[in-house]
Amino acid sequence: MQTALNLLDQIPLSILIIAALTFGLAPFFPQPHITEKLRMLLAGNLTKPIDIFDFLMHGLPFILLAAKLARMALKT
Repeated sequence: MQTALNLLDQIPLSILIIAALTFGLAPFFPQPHITEKLRMLLAGNLTKPIDIFDFLMHGLPFILLAAKLARMALKT
């Protein structure tokens, strides 16, 4: 667990912000994938393995960004 936290500490915040804004929201038109997958999740339609994988891949930058911000807040 400590190794994962150390790795998270080494990732620059700017990289995580850029990743969340680009990969996390791509494709931008007609709507971001993460928005589509969140709607599917809330509707109970997120059942296909490819959709679950897609949701996790587009959500990962946001999860890492949130973890980094939480870790930074707890350190101060």
